[in-house]
Amino acid sequence: MVEAIPWKHMSVIEKIAAAFERKDYREAAQLVSALLQQYPQNPWGQVYLGRLHEVSGKLEAAESVYRQLLRNALNPKIADQARQGLQRLQAIVKQKREKAIAQAKADTQNTEPGVLILEPVSAETKAEAAKHFARIMELDPYTARLQLPTRNWRLYRTGTMAELGVYVAELKQAGIPAFCVSLAKSQEIRVFRVSYFLSDSPSAIAVCKDESNQIGQINFNWSEVAQRVEGLLPIFKNYAEFDILHGEVEYKEQTHEYAHICDLHLSSRRCILRLLDQTYEFQQGVSLTPAQQVPLGRGVTGSTANFSSNWNALVNWLNRQLPESKVWSDFTPFGEAVINRADLLRPVKSYIDVFRRTESNWDPAFEFYSRLVFLRGGL
Repeated sequence: MVEAIPWKHMSVIEKIAAAFERKDYREAAQLVSALLQQYPQNPWGQVYLGRLHEVSGKLEAAESVYRQLLRNALNPKIADQARQGLQRLQAIVKQKREKAIAQAKADTQNTEPGVLILEPVSAETKAEAAKHFARIMELDPYTARLQLPTRNWRLYRTGTMAELGVYVAELKQAGIPAFCVSLAKSQEIRVFRVSYFLSDSPSAIAVCKDESNQIGQINFNWSEVAQRVEGLLPIFKNYAEFDILHGEVEYKEQTHEYAHICDLHLSSRRCILRLLDQTYEFQQGVSLTPAQQVPLGRGVTGSTANFSSNWNALVNWLNRQLPESKVWSDFTPFGEAVINRADLLRPVKSYIDVFRRTESNWDPAFEFYSRLVFLRGGL
């Protein structure tokens, strides 16, 4: 036992250990400070510095010390102390998180399923953010760095809103932008598919269809549009390819063209006004600039150019009505990451009237993305 050694005959390290065993952290802090002033890189001094951070609740500082020791330790005993320190820190964080989740679950609304979205971090801060992300998600630093996005949203995990809310709070505290939304709430947002705009001033009037295909009108002010979401939906075409090796025909799918889609978010009304190039009636309603062209229909010679010209005119017209509205246009990378997530997309009812011969997960993926943007704006 350390206490069996007379105090005046103890080494500094033994005195520090004895102070920790007595839980005399004030004495321990004085001894560690004196030791490190004289020998800043003393490994045992660093071990006990980490312990001091640990007992005073400075978990991030303790983790930094332990990881530095683990990287540089030549003495197996020092490395073992660093590992034990990291394990203690993980246990403390896990216990705090479980307690916070249990408290959050007391509200029954927090037990419903949701998704956690990571937002991009800057390339300059990614290395530091990865350290915090590794600690929060219990990952090694290399994996954590790979999983942090720098350009687009990343769907990171699913779970109850209670659990995800606790993670989001920890991530934000560490400077990592993230949010979570309830899947049930995402489906409560109404969607109206716009056929054309009957008027644009003094207020806008949109002729549209509701979820039951009932035709009606919505009057709104352009100032009500909080943001808009634009995207491209791939339309696929099957083609036959002869396999010479096996002597048989294979049927494959490739992207034939893209449908343009734009959602206007009316946050205060909890609804989305959806515009789609395939269904918008360009020859009806307000005059666009340049003058509208009557669509010839898909598959007719020259129709692609007409559709493109019409859609560009509509987007330019929207730009004039909404000069300060935020535009979200990074759907494609998000869609590529979720189109195979049947568990998420199967329950999503998409109100997108793209003509397809077979169903595509791209439609519910855009529906899901637009609703996430909608809810993100209200957080």
